[in-house]
Formats: sequence, structure tokens, C-alpha cells
Amino acid sequence: MAFSKTSLNMKVFDTAIIGLGPTGATLANLLAMQGLSVLILEREAQAYDLPRAVHFDDEIMRVFQNIGIANELLPMVRINPGMKFVDPENNLLLDWPRPQEITSQGWNASYRLHQPDLERLLRRNLEAYDLVTLKTSTRATSIHQTETDAVIRTQSGSANSSETFRAQYVIGCDGANSQTRTIIESEIDDYGFQERWLVIDLILNKVRSDLGDHSIQFCWPDRPMTYCRGPGNRRRWEITLLDSEDEKRVTKTEHIWSLLKPWITSHEASIERKAVYTFKSQVARNWRHGRIFLAGDAAHLTPPFLGQGMCIGIRDAFNLAWKLAAVINKEAECSLLDSYEDERKPHASAYVEMAIKIGQIIRSINHNDALNDVSGHRSQSGEMRSITPKLGASFLTAPRSNSNTDIEARPALQFRIQPSNELIDDVSGYRHVIVSNTRPKGLTDSIFWINALEQEEATKLLKHLNAEAAWIRPDRYVGAVTNSIQELYEYLPNFLKNRENFGEYNETSIS
Repeated sequence: MAFSKTSLNMKVFDTAIIGLGPTGATLANLLAMQGLSVLILEREAQAYDLPRAVHFDDEIMRVFQNIGIANELLPMVRINPGMKFVDPENNLLLDWPRPQEITSQGWNASYRLHQPDLERLLRRNLEAYDLVTLKTSTRATSIHQTETDAVIRTQSGSANSSETFRAQYVIGCDGANSQTRTIIESEIDDYGFQERWLVIDLILNKVRSDLGDHSIQFCWPDRPMTYCRGPGNRRRWEITLLDSEDEKRVTKTEHIWSLLKPWITSHEASIERKAVYTFKSQVARNWRHGRIFLAGDAAHLTPPFLGQGMCIGIRDAFNLAWKLAAVINKEAECSLLDSYEDERKPHASAYVEMAIKIGQIIRSINHNDALNDVSGHRSQSGEMRSITPKLGASFLTAPRSNSNTDIEARPALQFRIQPSNELIDDVSGYRHVIVSNTRPKGLTDSIFWINALEQEEATKLLKHLNAEAAWIRPDRYVGAVTNSIQELYEYLPNFLKNRENFGEYNETSIS
């Protein structure tokens, strides 16, 4: 990461990101790899080096694959076998197994991580981009919008020195207590779940294979608890606090070990971190105000029971980055950016609502009622299945084709290209992909075409979609599936068409 030799506050950056957590760092990488200049304003002096998020899924690993860090991250994570819900007598209430084979996304379904490992990789990857400027110990105090850009006033360092920066667009990835959200005066919709939980991260001093590899939800009405196995010798317990309990008392070392006594003692592990969290279920009402956007925890907060808090924010980044690049590079109209909130807000809300339902199972006195509430997400054998909600309706996701519209606005499967046997994302890069039996015409250079007639797995994809042609967006969601390449052309958004060159082949292709 470089600092401009000229005065930074005289430069107009393409984008400014407030906050360098996983969402902000993912977004910065995605923007920089598309050639955009990125200013990052991070209030902390350095990355936080203790555990926080502990889970992500195959869809998120695919994002990391696109950034170029997946293979480095893989040895640092642990494949998660699933989650079990048990009652006070240790009877199994609900089983949520996670597939151990590679999924349609090209990765495993569920991973356990140590968040600092991920953040180090994301930050190190940013160092390769000269167009990225990082300002640490810096917080945004105000954002003023003009017709052409946004003016960001900041304070930095212990002396509270002030600076002013300019950017075409500003994205607030500044967490649950987002100053950006306050600046745009976005109200919050509360979904009604709010509880205090004590989160304890341990490092084992000895092997404890009896603790198990599965996550366990102890559905005890008087005090629900969660156990998670992390990578290596890391383990986590999350324990509900009673209304009468004082935070200072419950975080005392002796009290923590008394809570953990049924499973582990102080001779077998050391406490790496202890913190009281208030788990909330909230979604910002407005995710955009002019040139200012919200992403990650600034836009939504979810109870942790699905392990999707960080994942939702990274999906925000993957959705927004390609749209910002298309608009900034004048490939698309500004109206493309309207689709960000339209698509992401309902999608995020679906995960928040499902997390609440899972929470009801954990904390409910009547487990049967709570289990019935998730019956639509269980297999015939009674096992829990992960949800895969569709993106919200936008002008990009509105049903346009006559094929399998339930497939559209959901993640596209990832297949391998022959003869190299590379995953398609590694070949196409972070761009639009068309898979068809006939070569498309009249499209922009941003399209990557795959000749399904020459690629067996691409042929299987079209057969699975019951289609002759498919458009896959850069965020790897299915844009449209149709019965012909001509029909697909009509359904593509105008910014992907080059009507002046209609009839010419002007896309990158692979056969």
C-alpha cells in the first residue's frame, strides 16, 4: 500500500472505505483488482489480533478464491462437520450435518477460522496494489456530498489532527456502531432478538478429543450455551447471561472456570479472550444515501447461531464492488448502484430471520414448537439444511427469462475448465460470464464466454439449468438462463451490450 507523494487531500479517489475489518478489506481488494483507487480510513492503529468471527461457508471461500487468497487460507482453517442441538439430558433435538465433500461452489460447505489469520491475508494482499492508500488511527467525522464526489473530514492520532479527503463514492464498513450510518441518518429496523452472551475463547494445553469436532448447541432453558471447535487447539464457548448477572463479575477468571467446569478445567486450557456481547437482530433501513453506502455490520446485525455474520458482509462487498467499478469506469449508468440495496437487504434479512429461529430452538422451553418453525428447512430424515435465499428483486434480478427462474438470483455452481482442470473463476476472473452452445455477438469486452459444446462440465451446467444459455454475474449469482443465445441477449442489461458492434465477436472466450 502506498501513500501519494502529492497532497492526499487534493486527490479524488475512486472509492473511500471506512473500516478495515473483513468486509472493508474484502471490498478494498475487489475494487483494487479492478484498477480503482481506494482510500481506506481505519480508526485502529493495527489489526485486532484476538478471535471474533469463527465461521464462513463455501460461497465466501469462493470470494476469497477470486481475491487470490483461498489457497493460502486453506491450511489455516478447519472443515466443519456440522452442528448438533441437544437438550438438558443430552438427547439429540436436531442434527445439522455439513457435507464433507466439495460442494457445487468448488469448496467445502463450512469452515472454522481464526479471524486474525484471514485479516492478515487480506491486508497483505492489499500491499500489492499501488492504488490503495491506508490511513490508520483515522476516523471519519463528517461526509459532505457534491455533484461529483464526497468530501470526508477526518481526525487522526492522539493529537486529533484533521484532514480532508475526496472520493467519488464512500462505503461505510465501520461496524455495529457505524458513524457512517449515523451520518446518512439511516434508521434501524429491529427484528426483536437481543440477548447478552459471554464469549470465551480458549487455547488447549492438552489434547481433548472427547470435546468433539462438531459444534454443540446446549438447548438448556435456564442457560443456553454453544461449543465450537476452532482450528488447531482453539475452542470457544458462548454462554447466555441471566438478566441479574453483572458483566464484571461474569468475566472474572474464577467465574468463567466455574461455568466451564462440566467440560474443561484451568489445567487443560488457557483463556485467550473473554467478552460480553449483546447479540442483536437489526437491519439498517437505508443502505445508500447518494454517494455513500453501508456494508457489513454497519448495515445489519445478526445473532451468531447460523455463523453468517461475517459472511453476509462479505457478500455485500462481492455484490457492490463490480457495480461500483462499472459505474466509475463509465460502463454503466449510476442507476446500476440502486440494485445493491434492492438485492442485498432482503437477502441479509433472510439470514437474520433464520438466525432468530435457530436461536428460539436453543433458548426455548418448548423445543417442539421451535423445531416446527424450521420444519421447511429440514430433510425427510429430519436433518437441518442450510438456507440459500435468492437476492432481492432489482432490475437485474426481476424474472426475465422463461426457463428456471428459481435458479436465477442464486449462486451459480462452479465447474472446471479442461484441459487445464482449473476452476472457472480462476480462468474468467472477476467478470461477467456467459455459458452457451452458440457464440454470443454484440457484447462488451467485459464478457467472458465459455463454449459449452467444448466443455463437458459446462454442458452439464446448462442441462442442470434446463437452458441453452446462462449469464453468470461477477458476484457468481445467476443473472439469467434462457432457451437460446438470442433470447439471452435480449434479457442482458444494456450496459453489457455493444449494439454498435452487433454481429461482431468482441468478448474473451474459451472453448
